[in-house]
Amino acid sequence: MELNKMREMTDAELAAELDKMKKELFNLRFQHVTGQLENPLQMREVRKNIARVKTIMREKELDKAQA
Repeated sequence: MELNKMREMTDAELAAELDKMKKELFNLRFQHVTGQLENPLQMREVRKNIARVKTIMREKELDKAQA
């Protein structure tokens, strides 16, 4: 997902996206352990996307505090 699209999302949408990504990461980890994961780099991308969402959520939180 593009960073600009993430920045335009509401807090509820970001929280929902974060939950979705965490579930996806759990599923990828499960597949990795059972040997069914074809591309282990997917786990890295999902972790990075989770960090991006958390960063944007924190930025919005700080903007609200300053306003």
